[in-house]
Formats: sequence, C-alpha cells, structure tokens
Amino acid sequence: MTVGATPAPLVELGGVSVTYDVPRQHAVVEALQSVDLAIARGSFTSLIGPSGCGKSTLLRVVADLMAPTSGQVLIEGQTPACARRARQIGFVFQEPALLEWRSVLENVALPLELQGIGRAKREAEAGRLIDLVGLSGFEAVWPSQLSGGMKQRASIARALSTSPHVMLMDEPFGALDQITRDRMNLELARVFEETGVTVLFVTHSIREAVFLSDNVIVMSPRPGRIVRNIEVELPRPRNLLVRDSQTFGELVRIGARELEQGYDA
Repeated sequence: MTVGATPAPLVELGGVSVTYDVPRQHAVVEALQSVDLAIARGSFTSLIGPSGCGKSTLLRVVADLMAPTSGQVLIEGQTPACARRARQIGFVFQEPALLEWRSVLENVALPLELQGIGRAKREAEAGRLIDLVGLSGFEAVWPSQLSGGMKQRASIARALSTSPHVMLMDEPFGALDQITRDRMNLELARVFEETGVTVLFVTHSIREAVFLSDNVIVMSPRPGRIVRNIEVELPRPRNLLVRDSQTFGELVRIGARELEQGYDA
C-alpha cells in the first residue's frame, strides 16, 4: 500500500437492488434500490430506517442468505458465499435461537464442534468467550433459565466463536426492556472495542445507533436507499454519560431529521 492510501473497505456493496414477487397479491416488491456502501475494517456501522425499508434484507444479502437482484457484494474482495464458507461471517438474530437441550457452554461451542474441533479446545474457546460477554458462572445453565439479555449475550458469544471478520446483528436488543437494553449496549460496545470485529448493526433506535457506532446509515422508506451517512465522532471507550453531551444530542437530531425528510421525499 502506498503511503497515505485509504485502506480497502472490508465490506463493499455496489448498486445492490433486491426485488421479489408476492404471488398472492400479484405484485412485485422492490425492497432495495441501488445501494452503495463501503464498511471500513474494524468499524461499527448501524442501519436505521422505517419498518420495511430493507435493513434486514440488506443484512441477509451480505450474509449470503439472499442473492441481490442486481449489483454485487464483496467481503475482503470475495463473494459473501466464499466468506460464509470460510466462516468469516457471524450473525446475531432478533431472537437468540439457542438450542434448548444444550447448555450455554455447548451452545457457544456448537460452531466449533461443527468444524470438527476437539472437545477440550472448543470448550476452552467457548469458556473464554462466555467470560468476554459477562456470562461466567452460567456455562452449565440451560437457555430456559436465562433472561432475555443473557440469552443474547450467549448468542453474541456463539457468533464470535469462529473469529468472524464481520458480525451482522439484526436488531438483537429490540425485545428487551430499556434498562436491560442500555446494559447490553454497554456490553456490546465493550466487546467491540476488545475484539476489533467489524460490525453491521440494524436498529430502529437512533439513540442506540449513535451510542454504538462510528457511522450511522439512514435509509429511506421502501424501496430502501441510503439517504445519509452520519459520522459519529465520539471518543471510545464510551459510557452512558456520553448521551448527555451536546454532540450526542445533535447527532440524534440529525438522524431524526433525515428520517423525517425520507418520509416527505
């Protein structure tokens, strides 16, 4: 790389559009329209926008769970399919999706077990990640015995178990009460800072997006288009007191205005 050159982004979307048929309504839905996005390595990027604007669709395209109708996605210069096969993508869904018949340790170690990694090694790595997300002491507990926030911690640990290059998170804290959600925001910020993993995060909360992110991508109502990339220049590590700052409040107001303008466009 030449001196002063800008590093290549970890994830690149170029002209990504997604349409799909709704046979019962004899209609074609345009979910995404010409999305261009570059996500820097080691950054935290949030997607915000109204319900149905294609945020989760965009995440699924990056994860190789859905193919774009047009355009392309690259992860470190390769297709999402290549990145998925190399286990470079971690995904945390809205619901924890833990296996009820496996303990926390066994759930977190599952991806490593599927890779054929020996029991001692995979359990040691799972134990390290359980400690990282603040669940030490709960290794032998069943998912049914965990609170909602603890289940999502276990899901985050499981998604980190393969050392992914990019972590995709689809509104993982949306079902939590505000106190638990604030705590999970703090924990996720800490995990992000400790691991350096690249995160693409979907949320409906502008305040959550600003608190966690380096960049907040505002999307329009369907068909989803990018209408603003808000750079968040708040120091790290972050704590909840940053939300009382003038800079934080102004960034939240900018995001709210962009969403309102999208509805009026």
